Order: sequence, then structure tokens, then C-alpha cells
Amino acid sequence: MKDESKNAELPGAAGLDTSALPAVVDRATWQAELDKLRVQEKAHTRQGDAIAAARRRLPMVEVDPTIQLLGPHGPVTLLEAFEGRRLLIAYYHMWHTGQPAAAQCEGCTKYNGQVRELSYLHSRDVTYATFCQGPYEESIRYRDFMGWDVPWYSVQDSADKLLAGRQVGMFYLVCYLRHGDRVFETYWTNGRGVEVMSPSYGLLDMTVYGRQETWEDSPAGWPQRWGENTSEPNAYRTNGRPIAQWSRLAAGRSDDLGTGTTATTPHGSSNQP
Repeated sequence: MKDESKNAELPGAAGLDTSALPAVVDRATWQAELDKLRVQEKAHTRQGDAIAAARRRLPMVEVDPTIQLLGPHGPVTLLEAFEGRRLLIAYYHMWHTGQPAAAQCEGCTKYNGQVRELSYLHSRDVTYATFCQGPYEESIRYRDFMGWDVPWYSVQDSADKLLAGRQVGMFYLVCYLRHGDRVFETYWTNGRGVEVMSPSYGLLDMTVYGRQETWEDSPAGWPQRWGENTSEPNAYRTNGRPIAQWSRLAAGRSDDLGTGTTATTPHGSSNQP
């Protein structure tokens, strides 16, 4: 496999224009400017703490614990999805039934795919699971193609009950609390609220070029290769696929979802990392 540390080898990354650079100053001047930014950063952190404190003080709404999900061993209840823990975080994964892997939700692939190490959540009595809004057999093949190992359930037949008052088929991050045999919903978010699931964005925001997306407030000349009026208008895709799929194909994994509409990349494609 090619060295993924080399920028030019990544699909969509070739030709990064780095001619635009920050001003070069001495270290003391640089540190003085960084110290000014630190004041904003600390205020942002404290504001985040205050919002989290307010979130912990929200009321909650009761949910039917017997709502059925479909898992690897057949139907289970919402209560059983807690796996005996007190708290449950569920990511409602969008699904395009009957479509090939390349056509599946690129945003869900990014966000859901970055939640991998669950031991820290478990240590706080929290279970994390994917509630996919498509059929189980089809979507579990996608999970396996991507190499994910989080608990995976289909809520295709119960999403309307679980997402009461919200549009079914969209992506959501939902938090639940179990009290005995009763289940309560305590918080939910979608849109940019799910960015908490993506450490890649936090890391990119620390770099000089940021996310390289056209909506960002960046100096003139900074590379912005994703977004409106670019060759990659969708920030989660490159060369026709969700970005994270390319390394799986390069590793030889099959993206056959059993739909009869498999799409794979030719051997030796320049799209492979």
C-alpha cells in the first residue's frame, strides 16, 4: 500500500496549492500573536463547558422501551440496546436502500466512522450504537466493508416512533437514559451538532489551511478545494465516493452490499490512496 503520509498520493489531494503562506515573523512576535488567540480559545472552551452544564440540566421525555430494533440475532428492544448500561448514545445513520456503497451517505460515513474506541464511553456506563434507517442485511455489509465494529441495529420499521416529531431519513445523534426498565430521551442534535463525532475537523481547524472548504473565513489565496464552484462540491466525497471508502477498496475489501448494484474501482485506479 502506498505511503498515505504523502499528500500527493491521497485521492483528491494532488495539486494542493501551497503558494499562499502566512507572514513570516520572529518567534517572539509569533508567540505574542498566539497568546492573543489563546484568550479567545480559553473563552470558547469555557463557553462549551457552560453549554454542557446547561445540557445536563435539561428535562427529559419518556420513550417506549419495548420499541423493536433488528440486530445480529433478530429483534431486540430499545431497552436491550443499552447492553445493561445506564446511558445510550445512538447515531441514526441515513441509508439509501438498494443503492451501491458509493452512493451511501457520505456524511454518515464520515461521522459515524470516526467513533471507534468505545472503552472510555463504557467506563462512564455509556453504550454507543448505530441505529441504521435501512434494512439490516444490506447495511451490515456496509459496516463490515468499512471495518467498523460498533453495535449495529436496523430501525427501518421503528424510526417513526423513535424519532417522533422529527423527519425520518435524516441523520441524528440521540442520547438516552435508562432508569430501571424505563427509557428516557435526554438530548438530540443533527446538522453541525454532530461535528463532536469528528476529531478530524478539530485537528484540521488547528492547521493553517483549516478544512479547506469554501465557506470558511480564510485569507485570500488559501486553498479551498471543497465546496461550491470547486471540483469537489461535497466536502465528504472525493472522486465520486465517500472519502473513507477509497482506503477500504485499496485494501481489497468488497463493497458488495447484496443489492446487485455493486460499484468498484478498477485495479490500479489513481483514486486509490
